[in-house]
Amino acid sequence: MLNTTAPQTAAAPALPAPRGLLSAAVLDTLGDTTAVSSAAQVGAAVLQQADPYGADLQLALYCCYELHYRGFTGVSDDLEWDPGLLGLRRRLERLFLTALRAEVPGGTDVAAVLDSLLVEPVDAWSVSHHLRYAGQLWQLREYVAQRSLYHLKEADPHAWVIPRLTGPAKVALVTVEHDEYGSGNPGRMHAQLFADMMTELGLCAEYGTYLGAAPAAILAEVNFMSLCGLHRRMRGAMIGQLVTAELTSSPSSDRLVRAMRRLGCGPAAIEFFAEHIETDAVHEQLVRHSVIAPLLTAEPELAGDVVFGIQASTLLANRFSDLLLRRWAQGLSALRTPLPDAPR
Repeated sequence: MLNTTAPQTAAAPALPAPRGLLSAAVLDTLGDTTAVSSAAQVGAAVLQQADPYGADLQLALYCCYELHYRGFTGVSDDLEWDPGLLGLRRRLERLFLTALRAEVPGGTDVAAVLDSLLVEPVDAWSVSHHLRYAGQLWQLREYVAQRSLYHLKEADPHAWVIPRLTGPAKVALVTVEHDEYGSGNPGRMHAQLFADMMTELGLCAEYGTYLGAAPAAILAEVNFMSLCGLHRRMRGAMIGQLVTAELTSSPSSDRLVRAMRRLGCGPAAIEFFAEHIETDAVHEQLVRHSVIAPLLTAEPELAGDVVFGIQASTLLANRFSDLLLRRWAQGLSALRTPLPDAPR
């Protein structure tokens, strides 16, 4: 067993700085419970001008969703169900979903969409390709810091879907989640393995540390999972997102293991992605054949939602990858506050 750090603490992260009017309204509400809810006062004009993929809207959504995870230091748990925050969150979600639906082709042929993900184009060049063959250590560390926004809560968004499924689909999803949570061993939880990797790479493994530095593209990826998990009507999209992640994880994890070995990283850093090479190959089959198949047999009307989840999560992952590769090609960090070893 590789467990180089103590288990993660339950400490909540600090509130980040706002990045515009929308996130300021949310953060003002979180920071001052005695005042009239700033979130409830956001007007239509502000929303009409908002970029659905922009840092302001995505940070506002992320902070709303984080109330359903660990919350924030000094913020009352009662605000999880604040009507003003929930009302603004609903309006932001509509903008985000409308933008996503406008950009993906849609459809109902789940098998065809999944099959298209099984074969990588000959000229494919993703973040994992770059890190495998040409990446520098500061780029690997930056990638891991940004991915920590999801991986330190890995499997949590998908856990919300469990009570929304029945029969074989529920059983299979619980099997996947059991693996994600370490199969009963806290030291093998995937979130803990990721924290061990961060420590090995000289990063801070405390939950939420890099929220303030994270670009909008990674916030949007995590937000899509939270959105789908929190809404029963989005359960099909959540399963689509999950199968996409599991299906594409094994080859990218293999490249990242090779990248870390090339860069001289230690075993605790390598273990997280090494674990995902085999487990996610198994999970992909479980989700595809034991979750999606019985789900669509019972509820065939969800096929379009599953397709949307696959296409939207792929779109958001590609936007994040494109951002990193573009910034790195310019010799620049993609973080708002670069790590100490990144180019200045």
